[in-house]
Amino acid sequence: MANVFGITSTTEDVLKGVNLKGKRILVTGVSAGIGVETARSLVAHGAHVVGAARDLSKAEAATAEVRRDAAANGGSFELIELDLANLKSVRAAADRLVKKGENFDVIIANAGVMATPFGHTADGFETQFGTNHLGHFVFVNRIASLLGAGSRLINLSSAGHRFSNVDLDDPNFEKTAYEPFVAYGRSKTANVLFAVAFNQRHRERGVVAAAVHPGGIQTELARHMDASHLEAMVKHINEEAAAAGKSAFQFKTIPQGAATSVWAGVVAPAEEISGRYCEDCQVSDIVPDNVTMILTDQGVRGYALDLKNAEALWKKSEELVGESF
Repeated sequence: MANVFGITSTTEDVLKGVNLKGKRILVTGVSAGIGVETARSLVAHGAHVVGAARDLSKAEAATAEVRRDAAANGGSFELIELDLANLKSVRAAADRLVKKGENFDVIIANAGVMATPFGHTADGFETQFGTNHLGHFVFVNRIASLLGAGSRLINLSSAGHRFSNVDLDDPNFEKTAYEPFVAYGRSKTANVLFAVAFNQRHRERGVVAAAVHPGGIQTELARHMDASHLEAMVKHINEEAAAAGKSAFQFKTIPQGAATSVWAGVVAPAEEISGRYCEDCQVSDIVPDNVTMILTDQGVRGYALDLKNAEALWKKSEELVGESF
């Protein structure tokens, strides 16, 4: 009988007894937080991990333990430069990988930003949608040929997808007032929809894609939020939970936060996660839009898994970046 993991499971729990020797895994966002722990746990079980980061000097310092665990356990680790907020950088990084021609067993699209002030990427896209979705959309599609039968794409999303569906008529907030968490919600819904559409296109050749929610973790992701704002947000969530007779919100540790990415990437049965949204090392159920949810609840909104919505986003994304896949 397969192990059953949950909200408190760590990377070491889900990888216990797993040998990843010979596996090549790409992880974006390895300069902090769960990206570093994701890479560390994988190399500690023998994998070769290619870590992508915008700031290579920061990533070098942040991944010292990754290199130590790789050396001690037969894994290996290398860094590549990738700025998801600049499509010139994205295309250059992808082209270098394709030219090198080494396949990947798993791509974990982990990098992202949250609740940023209003701004734009180098290509003029709203910062969160442009970085979290469009950067990965171009990067992953450009290296899709390096994913062979049996490989996986894992996109990091969030329970924050419930803040908003995508808005394909106004992706850059040119017509509507900017709200940081609405923009974050749009980008995190886009991460799920990208996985759904990518899965649809590649599953017949044995490649599956899924999205994961890591849980609430205290990392650099919240650097754009004032501490008092974060405290007020947690207080509000707990008041909602208490009113609903539910448990209070608790932050996960970083190894717990990275566990679902690792579980979906190398442990879960491919057919189980194909085109799905996962959290707490499990596949989530769809919760109808008319059912009220609080952030401590499990579940995914239907619009994030809707195939027509996914196809519409894919088409709009191609139009925005000026490239067809």
